[in-house]
Amino acid sequence: MKHIRFVVILALGLSAVQLQAYPLDGYPDTGITRVEGARLAYEGIIKDHIKQPPGALLSTAEVDIRLREYQDFQIPAADPELTREIAEMLGEHADRYGVTVLDLSDIDNPRYAEWRGDYKQNVGSVGKLMVALGFFQALKDSYPEDLSGIQRAAVLKNTSVTADEFSVRDSHTIRVFDPVTQTLDRHVMKLGEVANQWQYLDWMLSVSSNAAAAMNQRNSMLLRQFGQQYPIPDEQIKAFFKDTPRKELTDLYQRTFWEPVTRNGMDISQIRQGSFFTATGKRKVSGGGNSYATARQLMEYIVKMEKGELVDDWSSTQLKRLLYMTERRIRYASSPTLKEAAVYFKSGSLYSCAKEEGFKCGKYKGNVRNYMNSVAIIESPAAERDLFYIVIVISNVLKQNSAVDHQSMATRIHRLMEEAHPQPAEALVP
Repeated sequence: MKHIRFVVILALGLSAVQLQAYPLDGYPDTGITRVEGARLAYEGIIKDHIKQPPGALLSTAEVDIRLREYQDFQIPAADPELTREIAEMLGEHADRYGVTVLDLSDIDNPRYAEWRGDYKQNVGSVGKLMVALGFFQALKDSYPEDLSGIQRAAVLKNTSVTADEFSVRDSHTIRVFDPVTQTLDRHVMKLGEVANQWQYLDWMLSVSSNAAAAMNQRNSMLLRQFGQQYPIPDEQIKAFFKDTPRKELTDLYQRTFWEPVTRNGMDISQIRQGSFFTATGKRKVSGGGNSYATARQLMEYIVKMEKGELVDDWSSTQLKRLLYMTERRIRYASSPTLKEAAVYFKSGSLYSCAKEEGFKCGKYKGNVRNYMNSVAIIESPAAERDLFYIVIVISNVLKQNSAVDHQSMATRIHRLMEEAHPQPAEALVP
């Protein structure tokens, strides 16, 4: 194909109303105002067009890691039959995917499928999982004796964060709810936007705000540098990033976001967040490398979280709660077959187009690159959890709507899980 002119479209994340996270009863403990707005909307007290599916209604106490009692668990060898079924599902584009599926519905007899598990690419906003790891690792290292998480939870709830130049530029809007006036607003993060640390983490993982991600990257570095002195005054923050030599900032970035990968038993050559999520963040701090992940290493990340080994039990539990979807579901998570399921989800994309006769570029439909990446934990139905499985999908299928492709995969994989674990006959009687 002859390229006459390139039109580059970057989609590192999700638009404002696409998905939300954290259980609806979480506001009193966390101060995340968005979930309070979602709860009131569900109860009909305020208006919001997003409707909660049955699987989104678990309480905070019900959202917990599932492999805490299985500390010896390791990802098993790939099951040939399940792997064959997954490969057949991918069809003629199988060589454009990396997929791992771990079926834990029968925990004593787990099944694992891996198709091109070492296929590596930029995973877009899925890299925000690595930002969260860096933050929680720095927080734990700052309070090493706080096994219960009481001090760490206080830092998250009581630290007020003000968006500065690191947040620039991001087109994604954040969801803001005022509990006093009970008004709901969605807007691009503004310079001077104030919220607590919990809410910034939620904005990063729920609406996938790049601005919030960059602020969390900034704050993770500050935690790593200053420990229990964090939070420090805004003027001191500004001076620190202005006066610290660039190489020292790069070293600090890598200690904050690369070192925890190795410390937590993952392979830095296979999973890494190499830079800030905003242009201004990249100008202020060089991460020193590119970003990538494989389906195998993302599966390792999720399994460690489910075991309580990602930093520690408290951190793993909080991260899983941040990934719990409690609003509109998209991409892989939007499959109608999952409406009864509790879904824990992160997605990310990166696509670009060149002019091509007879082809019209569209969202998630690039002809130069069309990266789509999904990480999903499914517990279905939410209350009973008869099915429990983890799916990682990394794809680069050109010219096709990758969001729809991932949704279709979710339906087909869920049907495979249902066939493998049929309900008893009595359970099917209404």
